[in-house]
Amino acid sequence: MDRLYPMIDAWVNPNFATDRVDPTVARLFPGLEERRRKGTSLSELIEQMDAAGVERVVLCAGYRGADSIGWVQDAVESHPDRFAGSLVVDPRLGMDAVRALERAVRDHGFVMARVMALETQLPYDHASYFPVYAKCVELGVPISVNVGIPGPRVPGRSQDPIALDEVCYFFPELKVIMAHGGDPWAEVCVKLMRKWDNLYYMSSAYSPRRIPQPVLDYLNTQGSHKVMWASDYPILEFEWCRQTIDRMTFADAGVKERFVYGNAKDVIFPGSLPPGEEAVPVCQ
Repeated sequence: MDRLYPMIDAWVNPNFATDRVDPTVARLFPGLEERRRKGTSLSELIEQMDAAGVERVVLCAGYRGADSIGWVQDAVESHPDRFAGSLVVDPRLGMDAVRALERAVRDHGFVMARVMALETQLPYDHASYFPVYAKCVELGVPISVNVGIPGPRVPGRSQDPIALDEVCYFFPELKVIMAHGGDPWAEVCVKLMRKWDNLYYMSSAYSPRRIPQPVLDYLNTQGSHKVMWASDYPILEFEWCRQTIDRMTFADAGVKERFVYGNAKDVIFPGSLPPGEEAVPVCQ
C-alpha cells in the first residue's frame, strides 16, 4: 500500500505498570503480561498510534478504580485532537453514577459512557441501568456495553445481548455499542442490529480476523455502517491490528474505511470534522 489510511480506535485502556493480570485473559493474548508489567506512558502511546496511523482513540476511564480518571482527563486536555474520554459507570450507585457521567461529559468533554455486566452481574434491561441510559440520551453520548462470555472468570449470563432488545425499544434515541465480541451470541447481535437503527457493534478485545463470522458477513453486506474496530489496548496492539486488517477481505474499500474509521467517527464523534473535510481514502 502507498500510504497509511487513518484509523480511530474506539477502546483504549491506560496501561499502568502492574503485575496483576488475570491469568485466563493472559493466556488468551500472548505478550499481554509483558505489556502490562512494562506499562505505557502517554508519550509512548502517541508514538505507537503514530507508527500505526491511528488518528484518535477513545480512552477508557474508571474501570476497577478511579486512578485512570485523572490520567484520561489530563490526556484529553493536553491532546484533544488525539484523545477522547469514556467513563465506566456502575449503575448500582444510582444517582451518583448519573452525576459522575454528567460531570465527565459536561466538564471534561468525555464522549461515551460504558457499563459492564461482568462487573454488575445485572442484565442490561435491569432497572438499575435506566437512569444512566436516560442521561446518555440527554447528554447526546453513546453507551458501550460488554456482551458475550467475558474473559475473566466471572459468570457471563448477564452479558447476553438479548437484554438490549428491551433497552432499544424503551430508549429509541440511545446509541448503544455492543463491545467485546458478543460470542457465542453473535447471531443475536446481528439480528438486533438489523432491528434497531441505533444499535452498533465494536470489535474490542477480539482480533479482527476472529470477529464472529455472522458479524463479518453483516459488515460486508447490509451492516457496513454498523460495525467498528477497537483494540482494547493493551490487550491488542495498534500495529498488529493494522497488519491483521490489511490481510482481511472486505466487500470494497468503502467497507474497510467505515470499519476502521468512518463508523466510529459518525457514532462517537458526529460533527467533529470541519465542514468539507473528509477522511483519507483507504488504499487496499
